[in-house]
Amino acid sequence: MPSEALPDPHADTCAVAGEVAERVLAAPPTLGSGRLVCVDGPAGSGKTTFAAALAAVAPGAHVVHCDELLHGWRGLPGLARTVRELLEPLARGERGRWRRWDWAADDWAETHPVEPGGLLVLEGVGCWSPAIAPLVGVLVWVEAESSLRLRRGMARDGEQMRPQWEQWRIDEDALFARLGTRSRADRVVVTG
Repeated sequence: MPSEALPDPHADTCAVAGEVAERVLAAPPTLGSGRLVCVDGPAGSGKTTFAAALAAVAPGAHVVHCDELLHGWRGLPGLARTVRELLEPLARGERGRWRRWDWAADDWAETHPVEPGGLLVLEGVGCWSPAIAPLVGVLVWVEAESSLRLRRGMARDGEQMRPQWEQWRIDEDALFARLGTRSRADRVVVTG
């Protein structure tokens, strides 16, 4: 399916989220009896904001922020496996689980259950991969200009995190180039 760019992202985030919700909820289930939307794209692009808008227009949606599934700043290569391990039981109609990474403690923390059925929204860099593609009802790619994304990251995490952000940007660029995530998106949302 061809990607569609959003002409006025600020004015229409809720409208686009509504379109995505309508589309995925009208389609047959892809995740057992449930449905799955992946909101992917580079760090600082607005994925969390879009996922929140989607959850607001799809009551009962369960949002999992994939930055909580990463094994720290260098955890991106292992994320696809972690996501697959969350989704495989759900696809069988069983409860899924994920373990939260505690960024402050630099260690794994508590485990969270995800019940089968309903709408699951995975949000975060690298949340989509070819391994889960058959389970995804809609893949949304969110992007913004590179310097804006970096400014957003520094505003959120602090200037002391610039070295981690710079390495992260290299890692995510390599991942997206290898997977071709943007070209596989059902919807492209550009923020600015």
